[in-house]
Amino acid sequence: MQREWSEEHELLRRSVNEFVEREITPHVLDWESAGEVPRQVFRKLGELGMLGMRLSPEYGGGGQDFWFTTVLLQELMRCGSIGVPVTIMAHAEFATMLIDRWGSPALREKYVRPAAAGRMLGALGVSEPDAGSDVASLRTRAVRDGDDYIINGSKLYITNGTIADYITTAVRTGGPGHRGISVIVVPGDSKGLKRRRIQKLGTHASDTAELFFEDCRVPADNLVGTENDGFRLVMSGFEGERLVLAVIACAHARAMFDEARKWGHQRKAFGQQLLGFQVWQHRLADLLTRIEAAEALTYRGIDLYVNGRPAQSEISMAKLFATETALDVARECAQFQGGLGYMEECLMARLHRDALALTIGAGTSEMMRGIIARANNLTAGAA
Repeated sequence: MQREWSEEHELLRRSVNEFVEREITPHVLDWESAGEVPRQVFRKLGELGMLGMRLSPEYGGGGQDFWFTTVLLQELMRCGSIGVPVTIMAHAEFATMLIDRWGSPALREKYVRPAAAGRMLGALGVSEPDAGSDVASLRTRAVRDGDDYIINGSKLYITNGTIADYITTAVRTGGPGHRGISVIVVPGDSKGLKRRRIQKLGTHASDTAELFFEDCRVPADNLVGTENDGFRLVMSGFEGERLVLAVIACAHARAMFDEARKWGHQRKAFGQQLLGFQVWQHRLADLLTRIEAAEALTYRGIDLYVNGRPAQSEISMAKLFATETALDVARECAQFQGGLGYMEECLMARLHRDALALTIGAGTSEMMRGIIARANNLTAGAA
């Protein structure tokens, strides 16, 4: 499926591209060493209207559809560090989107407006040590106490966890299972909230944390939606998150392919260019075919999503195929560059080690296969 981009999309693309070349790419290695993206980057993005693409206009957002997020992501990915777009999306698309869609007017005014402007930074707190993909099994509990909730428990693998001003947190307010889950916005300066940064294999520019809640008291007005309806809210955000990962994966794979093709024309072995060997011609041809297929599947999922049509299966297929493709492309292209592809100073090496996270975030590949199976009557006993 080919996408016809509008003039508005192309204007956004040029604007983001210029910003990335000027404000991001020259600094990504420093940010990867520091383990986070500086806050001034968010303020600059907010001033340009790039943080609130899909947020409500009445609270400072752009009110655009996911195609604009797609353009933003494709251009952000040109910086050569997955951690940068992951950090930005965790704030703008994941943490803030739930508040914008389901929060009270007061809550939206308090968090969505400054988030869109880049004055506040958010994180989404769902995963736990014993409840990653299985959201319905989360244990972090919030108990109502007058005008507050008191939260106890922990969260793990939380993007922006140590630097966020607010954490949109899934907690258990009722009984077991999905019917007892709520979503509460936890201010970053809440007493009883402790945070620890986690060192990761890749995506180094993206801050990732473990969170601890010890009698953490939060105003009851910070409840998003209604009590015990949080599972539905979290699930409603997953389709957008999975499309984000699919778009990132496609752009990531494309970047690695372009690097490999350039290398194949420059590098000589045994008296000829590497792309003079048929084995590498064919291997890269296979990779390009898969990248094109992943992009087409991702665009189909976006088209259904934007038009409000059921798309759980198609989005899961896109996320599965695109992220697995990126992982395979990473392995092949790093192999193509030989020893250089194993050096941290080499772009290909960094792209290679970042690829693994794509098949895990926003639902593992195994979870995607399960969703696809259930949606298409592929389970035992299905008619």
